[in-house]
Amino acid sequence: MEEISKNFIHAFIEEDIAEGGRFAGKKVHTRFPPEPNGYLHIGHCKALCINFGSAEKYGGLCNLRMDDTNPAKEDAEYVDAIKEDIKWLGFSWDDRFYYGSDYFEKTYELAVGLIKKGLAYVCELSPEEFKAKRGDLTTPAVSPYRDRPISESLDLFRRMKNGEFPEGAMTLRAKIDLASGNFNMRDPVLYRIRYVSHHRTGDKWCIYPMYDFAHPIQDAIEGITHSLCSLEYEDHRPLYDWVINNTDVECSPRQIEFARLSISYTVMSKRKLRKLVEEGLVSGWDDPRMPTLCGLRRRGYTPSSIRNFIDRIGVSKVPSTVDFAFLEHCLREDLNLKAKRVMAVLRPIKLTITNYPDGKTELFEVENNPENPGDGFRTVSFSKNLWIEADDFMEEPVKKYNRLYPGNEVRLKSAYIVKCTGCVKDGNGKVTEVLAEYDPETRGGNTPDGRKVRGTIHWVDSLTALEAEVRVYENLFTDPDPDAADRNFLEFINPNSLETLKNCKLERCLQDASFPDSFQFLRLGYFCVDNKDSKPGSPVFNRSVSLKDSFKP
Repeated sequence: MEEISKNFIHAFIEEDIAEGGRFAGKKVHTRFPPEPNGYLHIGHCKALCINFGSAEKYGGLCNLRMDDTNPAKEDAEYVDAIKEDIKWLGFSWDDRFYYGSDYFEKTYELAVGLIKKGLAYVCELSPEEFKAKRGDLTTPAVSPYRDRPISESLDLFRRMKNGEFPEGAMTLRAKIDLASGNFNMRDPVLYRIRYVSHHRTGDKWCIYPMYDFAHPIQDAIEGITHSLCSLEYEDHRPLYDWVINNTDVECSPRQIEFARLSISYTVMSKRKLRKLVEEGLVSGWDDPRMPTLCGLRRRGYTPSSIRNFIDRIGVSKVPSTVDFAFLEHCLREDLNLKAKRVMAVLRPIKLTITNYPDGKTELFEVENNPENPGDGFRTVSFSKNLWIEADDFMEEPVKKYNRLYPGNEVRLKSAYIVKCTGCVKDGNGKVTEVLAEYDPETRGGNTPDGRKVRGTIHWVDSLTALEAEVRVYENLFTDPDPDAADRNFLEFINPNSLETLKNCKLERCLQDASFPDSFQFLRLGYFCVDNKDSKPGSPVFNRSVSLKDSFKP
C-alpha cells in the first residue's frame, strides 16, 4: 500500500463540504471518543489532534464523548484525567461533552427496530460454540438460531434486558451474511449480557451494546459528519455503514481511517501500561517514563512540542514506527527558545580557589537565554568555594580532555579563568576537593593577554547553593521494539531508566521555581520542576531531555 498524501483526510473533508458533496452546506463535525478505562497516551494524541485539529481547520465542531459501553474497567478517575489532558493540549469542546451511556435507551430502541425488520435475532450459541461455528475463508459461519421468528427474538431480547438469563447465555446478532469474506459482517454480535455495575448507570442495564453497533449510532445521533479513526477499524467500516443504513437514524457520517502512532522504545497498549503500574515497575500512570500525556507533562513536555510532533509526523494509511528521538527533538526545539539557562551541579565536588580573598563575594551578570534576549539577565554570586561537576576534574586526564587537571586552565562560566593546582583526597584515595588559582584580570570573559582556554565549565557558589533532588530519566525499555510479536515486553525493562541524585547544587534563583517551569541546566539538559514530589524548601527536578540530539532529519 503506497503512502497517501499527508493531508488525505483534509482532502476527503474538502471534497465532502464542496458544492455537490455529501455534506455540502454543513459544518464539519468530528468527535474524539476515548474509552475511560485508562489514561491517554501519546498514541491517543494523534487521534485527538486529528479530530480536534480538523474541526479547527474548517471552522467546525468536535465533540468529546466517553466511550463507556464496556463497564468492566471504566472509572470516573479516568474521565477527569482525559479532560485535563485535552485541555492541557489546548483543545476545547465547550458544551459538547457526552457519554456513550447517554444513548443506551436509544440504542436499545434501534436494536429492537432491527429485530422487527428481520435484520437481527437472538442467538444462544455459547462463546465457545460461536467461535467454533465462525467458519473460515471457504466455509461460511453457522447459527441454528438465524431463522428464529421475529416475535421470539423480540421476547428473548426483552427478557435479556430484564436480567432473566445468565451472562454468556445469549447475544443479539445482526443478520447480514454468514459467508462474507469480511468476518466482521458474519452476523456480528450487537448486544451481550454483562452483569457488571456501570460507573454512571449502576445496575440499570445488564445488556450492553458492542462498540461496532453503538459507535455509529452515537455518531449519527450527535450529527457527526466525519468519524476519523485508526486503521484497525477499516475492515469494520462496512459494518459501520450497515448500522447507519439499517437503523432509523437521520445522519449518515463518513468513517475515514488513518494509521496509528507507534513510537520506538515504548508500548502503547493500555493493558500493558496498566501492567507496568500494577506490578510497580513504574510509580504510577504519571511516571515520567510513561508515554501517557500526564507522564509526559510531569517530565516537562510542553503542549506545543507534542502538537508539533504530531503535525510533523503527518497522517498516513501506512503503519510505521516513529523514533522516540524525534519526539525528544521536538521538545528540544521548543525549550531551546523558551527555557531560561541556569547553572546546576548534579554530582558535586568542591572547588576551592586558593588565591581568592577570604570572605569576599562578587556578583556576575549572566544572560538568561541567548535565544531570547527579552529574557534579560540575572545575577549569580561567586566566592572562594564553589561546586563543580565531579567529572569536570581528572587527575590523570585522558586524551582530548579539556577540563580541570593539574596545570590546566579553564574558564568558569561568565566568571574567571582558573588554573588547577592539585586536589585533596580522603583516606581511600577518593578526590574530595579540587584546588585552583584564579586570574583576576580575566573577569567576565576578559583575556587581556589573548591566551586561549579550551574548556568552559559551569559552577555554583557554595554560599548560596540550593540543594535539590534531581531525577535523570532514560528510555523505559532497552529494545526499540519491546512490543514485537512473540515477545514478553517486561523482559526489556531498562534497569537504568531512572537515576535519582540527592544533594545536587543549584543556583539560588531556582528556589521559587514551580511546575511547569522548565530550565536548561547548562551542559546537562532541560529540566522541569516535578509536579508531584517537589515541595517548597525541598525541590525536585526531572530531566525532560538531554542536550544531545540523536535525531537525524
